[in-house]
Amino acid sequence: MSTDVAEIEARIRALSPEDKAELLRSLIAELDGPADADVEQAWALEIERRHREIVEGKVKPIPAREVFQSLRARLKK
Repeated sequence: MSTDVAEIEARIRALSPEDKAELLRSLIAELDGPADADVEQAWALEIERRHREIVEGKVKPIPAREVFQSLRARLKK
């Protein structure tokens, strides 16, 4: 690691948790690039589809408690 990067890392570690979170959001957004122009519409359609499947009884929702319990059990393996 270069001296410059080490210095930057030290300065970042001295930031408040809120400032660290904001910095991370900003850096991740930069790495992700510009948002897809159609993303909002795509999510709206996906939400409508999933809601319709639940209402029509095609899928059964799983309580979050059960989902997280299952995930924890899988991660312990």
